[in-house]
Amino acid sequence: MGITFVIIASFMSYLFSTVTSPKIVYIPKGSVFKSISHLQNEGVNVYKFDAFILRLLGHPQQGWIDLKEEKMSRITYLHRLTTAKAATRQITLIPGETTEIFLSQLAEELSLDKKALIEAYERHAPYKEGNFVPETYSIPNEIDEERLILHLLGESEKTMKAWAEHYNIAYSRDKWLPIVTKASVIQKEASSLADMPYVSSVIDNRIKKGMRLQMDGTLNYGEFSHQKVTARRIRTDRTPYNTYKNKGLPRYPVCNVSREAIEAALRPAQTDYLYFVRGKDGEHVYSSYFSTHRQNIVNATK
Repeated sequence: MGITFVIIASFMSYLFSTVTSPKIVYIPKGSVFKSISHLQNEGVNVYKFDAFILRLLGHPQQGWIDLKEEKMSRITYLHRLTTAKAATRQITLIPGETTEIFLSQLAEELSLDKKALIEAYERHAPYKEGNFVPETYSIPNEIDEERLILHLLGESEKTMKAWAEHYNIAYSRDKWLPIVTKASVIQKEASSLADMPYVSSVIDNRIKKGMRLQMDGTLNYGEFSHQKVTARRIRTDRTPYNTYKNKGLPRYPVCNVSREAIEAALRPAQTDYLYFVRGKDGEHVYSSYFSTHRQNIVNATK
């Protein structure tokens, strides 16, 4: 009887011990044990034993959860994981968009501080550009800048690792960077998804011949994402992004890229094309010789 009382008293004491957690937490898809493990990685003082209690209470909600407060009893915390759901809104990152424009969009739509977003991004992003996967994200209304950036970077890297696995690539950030960089140029230049492998082949063919890429899309970086590239801009831009002046690919990606652009970067069409110009119908016209390319330009401007 005495031992039973001690066990019950200890269990009740454990249930009403204090858990400290962010008010807004994210629960990924998966088992109860995966949910507990994720919370532990977030610094929440929960343990494997809590998974068994959580199972008795139900199943944790997936996605963002608004716990309303940072400190509460363990039983209250676990119960709220199964019942509370944060108010969210949808934010879409379009393929080919730059991070600078995307962060401005986040700041405006979520009423966040753009400077704080940029500072958090610069602290945590592995590359200057190309770290986010374009898709629609559900974002809680009450999230702060730091946690938002960490969440977007974390989810994006998970997706990129899955892409790498699909293409039988051993993922590492150093190995992935040139792939994303090439894909970003394809993303900016291609007129359609079907066009991407051909742009990819032109990039490869020009690099093999020691030719500068001379592609306008590489100058649509950062704040210049939607600006028309002029002859003056080509002359005055002295950054590594200017492929009219610098050989090879830019040092960093130009924008955030889609899976289709990644696939085109890895699987270019087999051609001997060196040039392309946008035709009157909006589609690219390709050529292997400069004389043909010049005639294609004339035809496109008639």
